[in-house]
Amino acid sequence: MSKKFWNWVKNDDERTIYFDGYIAQESWFEDDITPKQFKEELTASEGDITVWLNSPGGDVFAAAQIYTMLKEYKGKVTVKIDGLAASAGSVIAMAGDEVLISPVALMMVHNPATLIFGEASDLQCGIEMLNEVKESIINSYQQKTGLGRTVISRMMDAETWFNAKKAIELGFADKILHEETKQEATEGFIFDKVTVTNALIKKLPKVKKLEPATEKGTPYSQLIKRLDLLK
Repeated sequence: MSKKFWNWVKNDDERTIYFDGYIAQESWFEDDITPKQFKEELTASEGDITVWLNSPGGDVFAAAQIYTMLKEYKGKVTVKIDGLAASAGSVIAMAGDEVLISPVALMMVHNPATLIFGEASDLQCGIEMLNEVKESIINSYQQKTGLGRTVISRMMDAETWFNAKKAIELGFADKILHEETKQEATEGFIFDKVTVTNALIKKLPKVKKLEPATEKGTPYSQLIKRLDLLK
């Protein structure tokens, strides 16, 4: 028996759906999140719905379809991120009327990517297409967060990850799951590849420099050069 990517649970007038997996236009084993199958079951009943989301992403066009379906749905849509809402998965999360995130969950935003073959004109067309796809993704983030397009674009350029508190601070989520009592605000974290590399480089001057002639390992100067290439 094949395993579907979702599982509906109905309780009175409210339904709960569990999204767990990659997002795709079609699935060979029905274990990916696909728009066509989801639409059939979404529209089969009425009432408020809760979407539990755990996805590393996938096809941005499929995610756009699911996002639109959820935005068009007549009942209230509550999204609860229990593990990861990354890439195209974060786009689906933006469809929630209310977005809750587990205190141990993560979100990630980055630029769209694709494989392009052909002549120079084909590559240029691919670049233009990716730029437009990025703008469409920014639309979903901006509508939810209210952040400026330039700010969101830079976050995507850097492949930015953030935890629950930072997600709320930035407007990507509204509440933290299971946080029943008001607590003192603590600083969330946000990081990208450049920030992590710079932080590591700052630590290196405290390390004893190794002379290649007398010590084994990578010379200090060469290590700094390699880390600079990661930026």
